Amino acid sequence: MKQSAIKNRVDVVTLGCSKNLVDSELLMRQLISNGYTLEHDSNNPRGEIAIINTCGFIGDAKEESVNTILSFAEAKNENRLKKLYVMGCLSERYREELQQEIPEVDKFYGKFDWRGIIADLGKSYNNDLQFDRSLSTPSHYAYLKISEGCNRTCSYCSIPLITGKYNSRPIEEIVEEVHRLVDSGVKEFQFIAQDLTYYGLDIYKTMKLPELVERVADIKGVDWIRLHYAYPAHFPLDLLRVMRERDNVCKYLDIALQHISDRMLKIMRRNITKQQTIELINIIREEVPRIHLRTTMMVGHPGEQEKDFDELIDFVREYRFERLGAFPYSHEEDTYNDKNYIDDVDAFVKQDRMNRIMEIQEGISLSINETKIGETFKVIVDREDPNFYVGRTQFDSPEVDGEVLINKERKLNIGDFYNVTIESAYPFDIIGSVK
Repeated sequence: MKQSAIKNRVDVVTLGCSKNLVDSELLMRQLISNGYTLEHDSNNPRGEIAIINTCGFIGDAKEESVNTILSFAEAKNENRLKKLYVMGCLSERYREELQQEIPEVDKFYGKFDWRGIIADLGKSYNNDLQFDRSLSTPSHYAYLKISEGCNRTCSYCSIPLITGKYNSRPIEEIVEEVHRLVDSGVKEFQFIAQDLTYYGLDIYKTMKLPELVERVADIKGVDWIRLHYAYPAHFPLDLLRVMRERDNVCKYLDIALQHISDRMLKIMRRNITKQQTIELINIIREEVPRIHLRTTMMVGHPGEQEKDFDELIDFVREYRFERLGAFPYSHEEDTYNDKNYIDDVDAFVKQDRMNRIMEIQEGISLSINETKIGETFKVIVDREDPNFYVGRTQFDSPEVDGEVLINKERKLNIGDFYNVTIESAYPFDIIGSVK
């Protein structure tokens, strides 16, 4: 028997990165204030209205977004859905094409005009709640978006085409949002941006990330700050002092290096050399002892030869990143590469190179985790599974890193911190007990 849609319920689906997730959370808070009930990423969408927040970064993400829209369009054709709205990066970039191809969608919105959804539903946008969010994460942590846009000119990247120029949020506005989130019970903040490193240059004419981190770290109730998506060129070194001196700034940095061959770094327009990259890594590790570095590597960029890849492999083996991901190059329309290069590395070669890097990284991750056996770490508990409580150390970011599996020897509270002694290790997870 076909289930009828639930009146005044909105199903919101978020695809892509945590920056999109923040936009969805802002929208959901406005919907709630207007009397709607919400479900986020439900396995069984049953609302009268669906809103899909899309990703348009690389080919796989675009395909996932289109397939999701089509599945909801089918539900609308079958009268299981009354209204269907689409927002986010994909519709920012391909709005006209999508309107023609998927007419079942009532309206497409881009990355920045999603507030129009409220008006088109016949409701009012509440300016008093413009920084308030309905968190989709566990209540003890939140993503904190400090800027939009990107001023870098990497050869392969479509992000500036979607988001435009870099736009920093004022420090006072961010601090106010953190105060509100702390008052609601948030203890842990993941700083996110397309590029953390550039923060402040557009509105303050100087790099302000170290000051921003200090200001937020001073707020009572902020237990952890973790930094994502830094850019290696012109890195603000004073940030390392802040990380070293502030106990609530996690010894963790997500910094995308992408490659190490000078030849490839130049082709990719990364504005940094191999030697500068190595010097930066050495400084970071010297200034912030035991920091865990997360990075990403791209394989199969146009022009990448086997010797470039071998150089990258040697670099990964030597510098032993605590966290590392790899992904194959995706050729994107209207980027620098689209105008100047052809996608000349075979798809099989790309996949093989990615697999080889990740196989090496698995061994590195295991050996690093094994060094933690017998040590005791401060761990925040995210959830309870049938056999374990599941948490993270300061070295583990939600969704992308490994976890701490805590033996069920006593009752633990979700969202609380505990000292966990590590007893065994796997490539990505570690297991321990609260002593």
